[in-house]
Amino acid sequence: MFQVSINSLKKAVFLGVGIIFFVSCANKEGGEKKENQENKASYTSFVNPFIGTAPLTDPDYIGYTPPEGWRVWAGLVFPGSSLPNAMVQLSPITEYGSGAGYEYEDTEILGFTHTNKGHWNLCNIPVLPVSGNVEAPFKSSFSKEKESASPGYYEVYLDDYEVNVRLTSTLRAGMHEYSYDNNMDRKILFDLAKANNGVSDWEIEQEGENIISGFQRVGGDKVHFYAETNVNIKELNVKKMGERDGYAILKLQDGDELVSLKIGLSYVSVENAAENLKKEIGNADFESIKENANKTWEKLLSTIEVSGGNEKQNELFYSSFYRSFLWPALRSDANGEFKDVKGEIQKKDFNYYTNPSFWDTYRNKLVLLSLVSPEVTTDVIKSLIDKGENTGFIPTFFHGDHGAAFVAGTYLRGNTNFDVEKVYDLLLNNAYKKEGPRHYIEEYMEKGFISDPDVKDPKVETKARAGVSKTLEYAYDDYSLAQLAKELEDEKKYKDLMNRSKNYKNVFDTSTNFMRGRLENGDWISPFDTEHPYYEYMYREANAWQVSFFAPHDMPELVKLYGGKDKFEEKLDSLFTVPWNPDHIARNVASFIGQYSHGNQPDHEAAFSYYFVDKPEKSQEIIDEILEDFYGIGEDGLALSGMDDAGEMSSWYVFLAMGIYPLSPADPEYLVTVPIFDEVKWNLPNGKALTIAKPNSGRNLKEIRVNGEESEGYFISHDLFKNGGEVELITE
Repeated sequence: MFQVSINSLKKAVFLGVGIIFFVSCANKEGGEKKENQENKASYTSFVNPFIGTAPLTDPDYIGYTPPEGWRVWAGLVFPGSSLPNAMVQLSPITEYGSGAGYEYEDTEILGFTHTNKGHWNLCNIPVLPVSGNVEAPFKSSFSKEKESASPGYYEVYLDDYEVNVRLTSTLRAGMHEYSYDNNMDRKILFDLAKANNGVSDWEIEQEGENIISGFQRVGGDKVHFYAETNVNIKELNVKKMGERDGYAILKLQDGDELVSLKIGLSYVSVENAAENLKKEIGNADFESIKENANKTWEKLLSTIEVSGGNEKQNELFYSSFYRSFLWPALRSDANGEFKDVKGEIQKKDFNYYTNPSFWDTYRNKLVLLSLVSPEVTTDVIKSLIDKGENTGFIPTFFHGDHGAAFVAGTYLRGNTNFDVEKVYDLLLNNAYKKEGPRHYIEEYMEKGFISDPDVKDPKVETKARAGVSKTLEYAYDDYSLAQLAKELEDEKKYKDLMNRSKNYKNVFDTSTNFMRGRLENGDWISPFDTEHPYYEYMYREANAWQVSFFAPHDMPELVKLYGGKDKFEEKLDSLFTVPWNPDHIARNVASFIGQYSHGNQPDHEAAFSYYFVDKPEKSQEIIDEILEDFYGIGEDGLALSGMDDAGEMSSWYVFLAMGIYPLSPADPEYLVTVPIFDEVKWNLPNGKALTIAKPNSGRNLKEIRVNGEESEGYFISHDLFKNGGEVELITE
């Protein structure tokens, strides 16, 4: 368990699940490592849920001085209790309308909410234990010294109400335990008019001596709850000032026992919420639920064993691994029921999940999900198919159409336990039909690019088409879908989609060697400031530098576009050396190496581009700098260089710390880099293991050996994740 006042872990070696875990200290130059004393610990003990909750504040690090009142979008994660991909995320909230509801620098807690993600939504069913003469606004001060968290657990002391709070959870239910200093005036607030975005309606009622139920409607979701306390309710006082305002307070019987509050959630009905609570918690006590939560995380985290890292590296690795498995979230109940996209109650032979955050997580997190949790992955795809059957299209998220990469990559990696013909047809609808989720698809198919309007003096916030970013991403989506077409022997669509996958070339301006916006008539947009970031003019949350190396499916051809390897390398050198202009300010574009921004997703592939001019050592230098300096940063070591975006930032760290990366996530192969650990062991679902070993401390990759044989090129096949094997990296 982490108390956030402690900024470092004890250096440890743990013996858990029959595995010896050696932790050593390494100097930054990669010299000899000193072994530490052996102690017993667990995988979950290396997880610090507070990493990513602290703000970025240093202008030199951010790249600019944020305007007054801005909080740079760094981390935006929550420190509460959740199981992997659960319906319930039970977490403290310090500010409504913020990324994940919790901001580390805040000194007051407003409540404890039961859903979360980190995208300015959710944070449903706020609950707060209170005492004394309580009045709105409801809040309590707290200290970091009396706050702690670990996977599946959170604890804090509320100074103003003199209550110690402990939280744990199951898949669909939360469990609170309150210790009141004032045993004669115990109350529980249900602040149901509040959530992280607008509440349109809410209700609460008492069903028995110790039972309440109700719902909260936010957007398209109606979140039902059913709650039990272990002490009787003296009074339920509901103050509803219109449908969108008000609160309810439970007055509890006096007594000196610990107060427990068990809450089941359902997106279907109160009855299902009650059934979820009964099946998952029932009469179980707090400690057993907490222990089961820890065991669940221990099992997942034990999938990957690492050895030879220093204390920061081990903390960041397992914290990032943990953070990668909180979304997408379960939405079906224990009885199998869920509400589909039309609001109809359904019951099918799979667990129903929310949409993945495709624009962010198709790059790496969804690949990690498919490797570690294939059953969840199958159900996520079945959920997408169910939505597609109702709408005619596979859902997208925010920008691009990256369900194609997720589905194709999953299928080609051998997870075929879904109706591939059906999902393929739906993805074809996405790629070809104008009423689908690919905006401006008609222009894209006609011209091979998406244009932007001629805007005089465009600003960061200029509203437009983000035509360059869409063209690049649609081209990759076309490539991804083409791989599925090939596998399904649809030769006609394969050829057409592969031709379309070359469309990235149509926004490459050879006169400047940048991906550049075009007007409707095909002319290049002018004037052209390569360093200016835009939210959706030409580029999506990026500038020209940050998207100009994106063609993960066709990198050798991209090198040729630049004029060959020498010119490509020269331009890539400039990406990482041309300094960021501090006058260019975009809230979610931050944390730079030259023009490269690790604080946002659009250029997260760029660091690997040196491989395609046979200079892997130059990529490794950038990767090492990112791993060392862009995670676990700031005064308390609790900040990230950018928004975690439902686990994408964390998954980037997990893969690169292990020494592999799914550069083209639709393809069943992985680019090999140099891990920060001496050895990485994947425990595969079939009982086999894949080991990645680095015998010496060198950081320059010279040779890759697979099962004792020298491997050509820089990629290894996904077959190693099916059959097990050994990858040995020769470095100097």
